Amino acid sequence: MALSARVRLPERATRGEVVEIRSLVSHPMETGFRVDSFGRRVPRRILVRFSVRYAGRLIAEMDLRPGIAANPYVAFRFVADRSGELELRWQGDDGEELIERGQLEVSDP
Repeated sequence: MALSARVRLPERATRGEVVEIRSLVSHPMETGFRVDSFGRRVPRRILVRFSVRYAGRLIAEMDLRPGIAANPYVAFRFVADRSGELELRWQGDDGEELIERGQLEVSDP
């Protein structure tokens, strides 16, 4: 299953405005503790890191653990202080990676 994400972020903001980013990632998040119908352990497959860069600066970073639900939803807020690219990056324990990008245009009040 390939990683995919739905990301919601504003295209424009006023300098100093608090903006919200919301993301939902399609990922099964197997803990490695379950067994299949043949009694074999289902291999662990989880997202282990989520990070966000805004205009080249790291503004959010999370280490994820097996207790995170399948298809994790993450929402957070930050202060828009300049125009720039937002880069959301998810990394899996098996080397998979998903990067979503968006542009935020910030104007003066």
